[in-house]
Amino acid sequence: MILKSKICGVSDSKILNFIINHDYPPQFIGFIVNYPKSKRYVDIQKLKELMKIEKKKSFYVAVLVNPDQMILDKIKDLPFDYYQLYDVDPKRSKEIKNRYNIKIISALTISNQQDVNQYERYSGVFDIILFDSKGYQNSESFDHNLLDKVPRELNKMIAGNIQIDDIPTFKNKNFIIDISGALEDENGNKDINKIDNFLNKVHNVNH
Repeated sequence: MILKSKICGVSDSKILNFIINHDYPPQFIGFIVNYPKSKRYVDIQKLKELMKIEKKKSFYVAVLVNPDQMILDKIKDLPFDYYQLYDVDPKRSKEIKNRYNIKIISALTISNQQDVNQYERYSGVFDIILFDSKGYQNSESFDHNLLDKVPRELNKMIAGNIQIDDIPTFKNKNFIIDISGALEDENGNKDINKIDNFLNKVHNVNH
């Protein structure tokens, strides 16, 4: 079983180039497209410049919180492989998936078992289901034991204040690790040394 990873909240071309050209790049790279409350938010003009950088072995993910038609139309020609949707119900998610011919990561924010079980409503819609905390941009945690009854065969991702030292504990969990805040310095900027450490640790867990 290969432990896969996603680095989220990339907003700088130097950082993006480092990630893409790393010996062990992540499978997914996420960009905060329409949520200005996040310090990781990228406006549309800067996003277009970042999207000119060849993704090579990684998939590009647009992170969208209840997106309106205007933002969806603005990004429809950018080279995204997935839309990661927060606060979007199954019907609307399917409409977006079909209209833009895009793969969907359906994001659920978790505080209890009932929240976890919502994944069943998105069956047939998502390509990946993401279990995240309620914190959105604040890198909060939730009890990962709530996911113990989620089927192993489900294509699933986990986020929510995951730390680099936590990575070995996911070796046999069949989750894609989605990480952001743990790769940042005290000013909230992505830190190349932390990214390097993270990607090397994921590789070492796999080998």
